[in-house]
Amino acid sequence: MASRPFRDLAHNMSAHLSAEQNQPGMDAGRVLEFVCIRCGASYPADVTIDSRGCARCRDTAPANLRPVYAVPHLHPFDGATSPRSLWRFAHMLPCTEAEAVSLGEGLTPLLAAPRIGAFLGVPDLAIKDEGRNPTWSHKDRFSTIAVSVARARGAKIVATASSGNAGASLAAYAARAGLKCIVTTFAGSAGAMLAQIRKYGATVLPLVSKMDRWSLLEQAAARYDWFIASPYHGPVVGSHPLGIEGYKTIAYEIVEQSNGTAPDWCVLPVCYGDALSGVWAGFCELFAQGLITRLPRLVAAEVHGSLSDALASGADALSERKMLFDSLAVSIGTPRSTFQALKALRESGGHAVPVNNHGLIAMQERLAREEGIFAELASVTPLMAISVLKAEGIIAATDRVVAVVTASGLKDLDRSAGSNEHDQVFLTTDDAWRWLDKNGLDLAS
Repeated sequence: MASRPFRDLAHNMSAHLSAEQNQPGMDAGRVLEFVCIRCGASYPADVTIDSRGCARCRDTAPANLRPVYAVPHLHPFDGATSPRSLWRFAHMLPCTEAEAVSLGEGLTPLLAAPRIGAFLGVPDLAIKDEGRNPTWSHKDRFSTIAVSVARARGAKIVATASSGNAGASLAAYAARAGLKCIVTTFAGSAGAMLAQIRKYGATVLPLVSKMDRWSLLEQAAARYDWFIASPYHGPVVGSHPLGIEGYKTIAYEIVEQSNGTAPDWCVLPVCYGDALSGVWAGFCELFAQGLITRLPRLVAAEVHGSLSDALASGADALSERKMLFDSLAVSIGTPRSTFQALKALRESGGHAVPVNNHGLIAMQERLAREEGIFAELASVTPLMAISVLKAEGIIAATDRVVAVVTASGLKDLDRSAGSNEHDQVFLTTDDAWRWLDKNGLDLAS
């Protein structure tokens, strides 16, 4: 069952929703205001989202904002509509269904993973496979909201700083909406993802310095009023708060697909914590309305350990970590995460687990071979984190665990696929049979 802080959090959220409902003249899906997730400071609905977050917290512990709605329904499943996408939850999102720019995102499968679960020591393991989204990553849940908002506001150009998945996703939804898309990136990004971005018609601007990506976007926002979906100031507080709302639907779907129950643990790969924060918000909404009897504990699989440090120190401001190695999990290789991720971990009683390159490709191959799920290297880090927490006795063998696989392994093949010693062409079928026999395959089974 939930601890006292969880019950207080749920009570406060429920009261907040009820108060919003009683405000006259508020339409479904309309943002009334933004509030700071750290200090609660209020900002008007038309505040400029400049990726610096709350002005009051900026010098102490930079924190993102979240939208506050007039909510016509008490819970996500009351009023869900029939579209085969996450827009069935439009009443819980910043845009109406009529405003949606959609490619059929969401409703990804929650798959039992008994073999990899047994290997990790957690037999009741399920995998939420976000690689089934239209551009093969969870970023589509963000982009469908962000681009819908941008088009509704009359934007002509959407832009992002991205190492791959976010750029590909935003480019696809911009194409769907008839908007231009600019993606600033850096040298060394996964080639397959850059190719995907360009195929959607976006303009890709690779820059030697990662910081120059942000400078360019800052200048573009000031000069031309581009709709910027990603962070472009540091320290990072997170991406556009309206886009983050799309990630709530991951939690809604997990509970729906689990017959109305929440897992004991939900484990995600974490960079700036957009998905972690959104998923936590979704679970909290369900708990506040009595639709689940407990809240899961969250786990952040990270690379360089900034969240682990902050959890240990009790600080709200995260320190930048020294990058001691070049991570294969390029999608989450940031030296400093965000307060929004830290907040979700603290409120859930969760953990952050640093994951290095050791064993990452082997785990990717095991997941593909044993469960038929081919995941991006960053998406395999939750399995590595589960292994660590199980070994430490934090996750029990009887716990129900959901690992969120955020993207397809096709995204970073240039990083994960080595030379294959069996990649050969046989001159005759006899040669092929001899090779099979030599390699000890049981051909009769």
